[in-house]
Amino acid sequence: MKSAAESECSEVFKPLPKGFNRGRKFTVTFSVCNNPYFREIQNISKRQCLGKAEWPAFEKARAWMISAETGTFMKWGGLGMVASELPEAFNKCFNAEGSEMLVVTPLYKGNTGKKKAALDGLCYRGAEKKEALLSSAAVVTVSFAGARGTLVNYKVKVYTAGCGRTNYIFLENDRFFSINPRADNPPAQDGCYVLNEHNVNEVERFAFFSKAVYRLIEDIVAKKVTGIEKPDVLLANDWHSGAISGLVKYLPVAKAEAGIMDEMSAAAIGHIPVIHLAHHLGYQGWDYQNTARLLNSLYENLATNVFKNAKAVKTANPRTKNALIVYDSYNQAACNFNLADRVVTVSKNYMEEVSKELSMGFDFRDVLKIRKDHRNFFGIVNGYDKKLIAPLKDKIEAINQYFGSDFKFYDENNPGVKLQNKAAFIRLISKIARDKVYKNRVIPLVDTYCFEDIEKDVKNPEKTPIFCATSRLVEQKGYDIAAQAIVNIVENHTYREYPIFILGGAGSAEYFQKVLEKLKDKVRKISPLAAKRIFVFRGYKDEFAYAVQLAADFYMMPSRFEPCGLTQMEAMAKGALPVATSTGGLVDTIDDGRDGFRTEVFFSKKQHVYGSNLMAKRLKNNVNAYTQALNKALETFYNRPETIRQMTQNAMRKDFSWDVPGGSVYKYYNLLLKGCILDG
Repeated sequence: MKSAAESECSEVFKPLPKGFNRGRKFTVTFSVCNNPYFREIQNISKRQCLGKAEWPAFEKARAWMISAETGTFMKWGGLGMVASELPEAFNKCFNAEGSEMLVVTPLYKGNTGKKKAALDGLCYRGAEKKEALLSSAAVVTVSFAGARGTLVNYKVKVYTAGCGRTNYIFLENDRFFSINPRADNPPAQDGCYVLNEHNVNEVERFAFFSKAVYRLIEDIVAKKVTGIEKPDVLLANDWHSGAISGLVKYLPVAKAEAGIMDEMSAAAIGHIPVIHLAHHLGYQGWDYQNTARLLNSLYENLATNVFKNAKAVKTANPRTKNALIVYDSYNQAACNFNLADRVVTVSKNYMEEVSKELSMGFDFRDVLKIRKDHRNFFGIVNGYDKKLIAPLKDKIEAINQYFGSDFKFYDENNPGVKLQNKAAFIRLISKIARDKVYKNRVIPLVDTYCFEDIEKDVKNPEKTPIFCATSRLVEQKGYDIAAQAIVNIVENHTYREYPIFILGGAGSAEYFQKVLEKLKDKVRKISPLAAKRIFVFRGYKDEFAYAVQLAADFYMMPSRFEPCGLTQMEAMAKGALPVATSTGGLVDTIDDGRDGFRTEVFFSKKQHVYGSNLMAKRLKNNVNAYTQALNKALETFYNRPETIRQMTQNAMRKDFSWDVPGGSVYKYYNLLLKGCILDG
């Protein structure tokens, strides 16, 4: 081990100055240095992105899934489901062979109003109302900036617990993992994303989480922690754990250069492969104001040396010369995109989009293209346990009891029973329209706009198509695209039985008024009969959303982007054929004309990114493309009912479960053991 006095360039042991990244003159430059440690840091990104780092040989793998969310204890989106379902499926399939995937996650405590988690003795009750009996395993010390900006040694308690087939490592710290919100917490920030009572925001929280994971690994290697084995592979779940690659790849080298870590320990940590699992690239963990604070917290007094040598693989773009920032801002995803051994995203088509299109890959498009060309960037579709999303007898019975309705159980062997559910839903939606007391009892927090009683108007439910969309009311989901497509259809067609459209979800009142209320008003001017069958709402009630899918023939997904998408899988399992734009995972999961309908072309920011040039010139934009797909679905429904019946059965038989033969869990198994997924 080299002493600090012998180190060629190690006189600079200091944090980055506050505000170092601000001002017009801020530029990133890299000097040629003869110090072998700093040269190594400068070359790590190139080595990783070009796939030159040798993958360790494993006969069995012990992997840590590092995730700020889990579907079991704290979920806000799809990445939380992955963190629970992938390890469960992996352990089910491969525990007998000696491989294991465990989950490392924060132990959140507090109450946001929507999410509540508490620790009572050693009994942890997470925000998803699951309990775990914990065992104390260790205490590690994590240096991180405190309220005044100086480094403070925080104690992190480490617990272990089992849940299902998966073992968990929980990290407890009251300052960073409290979810009690400050009074000025933005309303959209909830769960583990709150600005908490200690003024800790989401980026700082998750940077601390990565640092705590690193310190645990460091203590395991140093034999200060026993009873927890060193991981063979780290699987970092999205930007939340984006700092982990820098800590594993940069920090041990910097510590060895400074004489505060021996070479053997530095190598043991630095050679642990990191796989970064990217969900939606639009979320990256930016924090311009706290750039210096966060980098100093992660790399302590070695931050200046690390930052000055953190050369990215591609420096032609002035925004992405340094692996730790984008332009002049701390960016938590940047580190893993530059330094992870492998990058995975949640569908093969999304992998193609983000490595080709600047509007979808953002600042990392070029880095991901390099990785794709050198075969260390992969697309693996998220799985979805079919048992959880197929029609369930118990759930349907509960729905009937809740609404006083008469929905029937059906599956892929008797999809015709679903026709009875259409009539049941028409009765339900009509009762909600005419009975305000009933409406306020069954969907009390859902705002409805001009619901109308159609029970007597719909003479033949079997020949009346029902379309639904129950996603979030956000621009991504493309409700405005769907709304204009519906207007286009009503303007150009007259139907004996007009379609029924049920559109809505949780979101802002302004967006609801701007898009969905105006849809109903516009259609009313064209055709009052068609408008009567348009139901728009704002809010979410699980029982209502479930009832909608039990009845719907079609599920609308006019998404502007959809890295993987889980909603289309849920809809297909319930026999609602998706009508979707051809983006991201929707291309990989919907077989157009066989188990759903997709647009022939797709545009991102007016750039044609899917489909033929000829069709792109003809259709010109996503609204026209989606109108065409919607027309195709309607034409098939009205004129070829047998085709719809067969497509519905195909959709319901499709199984996206992780562990089906050839399923995604096997690709992850190959990736963990061999660094590739073998089948491309």
